[in-house]
Amino acid sequence: MSGDAKKPARKPAAKKAKPQVEDNTTEARNDGDQIAAVIAAALPHAAFDGFTDRVLEDAGKAAGLAPADMVRLFPEGPLSLVAAWSQAIDAEMQERLTAMDLPAMKIRARITEAVKTRLSILKRNKEAARRAAALLSLPMHAGLAAKLVYATVDAMWRVAGDVSTDFNFYTKRGILAGVYGSTLVRWFADSSEDEADTNAFLAARIENVMQFEKFKAKAKEALANFPAFAQWAKPK
Repeated sequence: MSGDAKKPARKPAAKKAKPQVEDNTTEARNDGDQIAAVIAAALPHAAFDGFTDRVLEDAGKAAGLAPADMVRLFPEGPLSLVAAWSQAIDAEMQERLTAMDLPAMKIRARITEAVKTRLSILKRNKEAARRAAALLSLPMHAGLAAKLVYATVDAMWRVAGDVSTDFNFYTKRGILAGVYGSTLVRWFADSSEDEADTNAFLAARIENVMQFEKFKAKAKEALANFPAFAQWAKPK
């Protein structure tokens, strides 16, 4: 072989593959859609059968979710389904209310509109809402019921523009929880098309609250003349 023979060209060294970083964003991004799909599949059946393990299981299959995903997304079973539905309603309620000109309304009109808006969303699945309320009324579920009602009334007050940070923050939410809860019970029994009875009931409850707020303001103003009370009433 001649010394001038060309040496075979070296093959370029293969580039090292970059380590693959697991991307969990897709899973997280799809959780909301998956939960919404299960809710949509479950509500028609929950209206007749209630929020049961079977209803949740069938809804998961209809939505195309694997059993492992169902356990991850609904760790408490039907209770998680009810909670997810309540949170979805709160989100839609806030979206609708934000689109309204609430700042132009008086505070009583804002709260009235908030309650009516949530009921109008529930109306699409009134029987399922009745079943969910029945489930949450059981003593062993009182903790979850209180948590969900608080989240709802807190959302109502915030979208209504409440910025209180003192004791009024809690009293407002406690009072509205009573108004919303009693109105919801009245709404369940109202079969009229225009829900006039529910609207009249809500208006009366809101009026009671406003009268109480006026009384509280006058009492605080009168008692402020007493040094001991004035000192106690100062924001901490």
